[in-house]
Amino acid sequence: MTENVDAKARDGHAPAGYAAARLALLNGGGPAGPPRRKALAGLTDTWLADLARGAAERTGTTGWSLVAVGGYGRGELSPRSDLDLLLLHDGSAGPGAIAGLADGIWYPVWDLGVALDHSVRTPVEARKTATEDLKVHLGLLDARHLAGDVALTASLRSAVLADWRNQAPKRLPALHELCLERAERHGELSYLLEPDLKEARGGLRDATALRAVAASWLADAPREGLEGAHTRLLDARDALHLATGRATDRLALQEQDQVAGALGLLDADTLLRQVYEAARTVAYASDVTWREVRRVLRARQTRPRRRGLLGRSRPEQGNTPVRTPLAEGVVEHEGEAVLALTARPERDPVLPLRAAAAAAEHGVPLSLYAVRRLAVAQAGRPLPVPWPAEAREQLVTLLGAGESTVQVWEALEAEGMITRFLPDWERVRCRPQRNAVHVWTVDRHLVECAVRASRLTRRVGRPDLLLIAALLHDMGKGWPGDHSEAGEVIARDVAGRFGFGQADVETLALLVRHHLLLIETATRRDLDDPATVQGVADAVRDTETLELLHALTEADALATGPAAWSAWRASLVGDLVKRVSAVLANGAVPEPADREPTAEEERLAVEAARTAGPVIALHAHAEPDPDGAAPRTAEGEPEPVGVELLLAVPDRPGLLAAAAGVLALHRLTVRAADLRAVDPIGEGPVTLLRWRVAAEYGSLPEAARLRNDFARAFAGSLDIEARLAERESAYPRRRGVTPPPPRVTVAPGSSSAATVIEVRAHDAPGLLHRIGRALESTGVNVRSARISTLGANAVDAFYVTDTSGDPLPDVRAAEVADEVERALR
Repeated sequence: MTENVDAKARDGHAPAGYAAARLALLNGGGPAGPPRRKALAGLTDTWLADLARGAAERTGTTGWSLVAVGGYGRGELSPRSDLDLLLLHDGSAGPGAIAGLADGIWYPVWDLGVALDHSVRTPVEARKTATEDLKVHLGLLDARHLAGDVALTASLRSAVLADWRNQAPKRLPALHELCLERAERHGELSYLLEPDLKEARGGLRDATALRAVAASWLADAPREGLEGAHTRLLDARDALHLATGRATDRLALQEQDQVAGALGLLDADTLLRQVYEAARTVAYASDVTWREVRRVLRARQTRPRRRGLLGRSRPEQGNTPVRTPLAEGVVEHEGEAVLALTARPERDPVLPLRAAAAAAEHGVPLSLYAVRRLAVAQAGRPLPVPWPAEAREQLVTLLGAGESTVQVWEALEAEGMITRFLPDWERVRCRPQRNAVHVWTVDRHLVECAVRASRLTRRVGRPDLLLIAALLHDMGKGWPGDHSEAGEVIARDVAGRFGFGQADVETLALLVRHHLLLIETATRRDLDDPATVQGVADAVRDTETLELLHALTEADALATGPAAWSAWRASLVGDLVKRVSAVLANGAVPEPADREPTAEEERLAVEAARTAGPVIALHAHAEPDPDGAAPRTAEGEPEPVGVELLLAVPDRPGLLAAAAGVLALHRLTVRAADLRAVDPIGEGPVTLLRWRVAAEYGSLPEAARLRNDFARAFAGSLDIEARLAERESAYPRRRGVTPPPPRVTVAPGSSSAATVIEVRAHDAPGLLHRIGRALESTGVNVRSARISTLGANAVDAFYVTDTSGDPLPDVRAAEVADEVERALR
């Protein structure tokens, strides 16, 4: 009987009508995209159903159904797609009848040259195979009836879905592992010049995985934009199939122009940007969804329950998820950064950046719901221009957080927040770089450059300028002409909007304009020619800018790709920098000029001398920028950027460490500080400390409590170390970024009256207290200090002398620096 069916299929039942209709549909110039895929699936459904019914009549087979599964089941039929078919039967027909029925369907498909993925199973066999093979189970989730017994198909579909939901705690982790393995093999679709539209991360396979997660009822993907992104990827694959005449998912360079033309796009770059944007939407939805899956499964595993007196189950005491404060208005909840219950984003325009910085600093993702709430609030209350100092500091903190910056940045970008902060970003977003050396799109390269720069912040005196320059250095690639020249113009505008003073704006513009200067000079010019070195020296102007440009050059190359940086290139650039430094000669840290105490400082010092105790004053502080203009709110009022705390206390050993310890106990972050000694009434020196502080979160402490704790600390009755340790142990240990190690150096020639010890370290609660303790342990006197916090980086200079008030000998100064660095490590 099989032979007769075969002969009829080849003779009287050849699919000439279907082939002609299929060809007309694909080449007829009708609407492409979803309408064509729907029409092609419908046409194929009709043909296969006719084949199946005809074969069933010829063989007398009953108790069967033909089912489309996988991509065909979803109706995602591209021109060269496989037909995924399952011939389902209840076992009532004999093997010969089932074989004849199958042949009557499969052979006409093969005759047409259409790729076929087929199987013949009973419902029990189908479920058993699905349990053993995850990919089979995924295909059956999209089962769609074509012909035969509808009830048989519906019964299998219901059973498969029930199995999937029951087995979800086991199946979903396995599915996630498959997604991760596939991403490792095929890379990220958003950044590849020749991406695989199906297998790469953010491609069609990931979109299918999201459907499977939703079918489990455990979690669902964020839907906004997802369907449109999925459609654009399918449209690109359709055009690729028609352009190549092959069942390929790889968008090769030589086909990109033709595919772009078929989709009505301007050129291949426009095609790639559209594909990249779609892939990012799918990838971000995947990240959010898999986090939710892990959260739900973790909650199921770690939620012990006990019986109540009335037999009801209730959660165990103590198993409520902890909300750990991260920053003002931001807490960590179940592994994500979320908004605190008291947060008011509609009244706090800096909150989006503060939340992003806190999430990146602590290595946790930003909650999807938090980002969306922040996006709505930001649209109603954007940041004033120029930005307030806190916003600038939070941006620097976000950029300096290292690898965890990427996922937070992607979350902000998914909700359109990056282009609100930085409108010029739109021109470089998803922009491909058709250069084999570059492994990222322009926008991702800029973020990666900041990530690499974050590891080099100990090498520069202005880590904030390094990180901002890393973010901006290639922004000119979104404009015609030389991208360095265009970037210089953009850098001036953006730096001004960020609230940098004119001197910093000029430095950032110079860094962007000359970000290729060192690498091009080192690799293309004769370094033994004095004119070469002098030309670089003339361009960079001073040693501070040179060290910034050196670090930016390395970060840029490392973020470009493995071929852009090597030990040889590093040595050439290092040699050039050394030669230019010798020409510039004096890049020492200048000692700030002493100023006369203000009337308030004089009054506080006199009171401290007379009472032999600490005296403090607190003021809301609006710090002027280097041009003398104070930052303003949207209403034109001076923008508070912290609280200024003035402290006067009779001089004594260990004063800096004790004072900083008290501030740490009260959760006050030191943004800047100035320490110096005066003798107001000729009865002994009084130390004046002018701090700019901000509360980590919550309200500021009362002045009376602060003064009381200062007095106890200076009297030795407050055990700061024990209190800090007790507070630390009261909170669960949080994972976070691993910052570069601290660097402590001697700044030669900076002062004729003291030795300058410069500390560059990651800012953290109690850091200044630890530095003060370390300096105290070396036996030196701290004559004055200049404390500055730039984002998450502390750059502090301490002017120290020996017990007789003289600068330290060179050997002793180096020993002190080494001891302080060891203590901080």
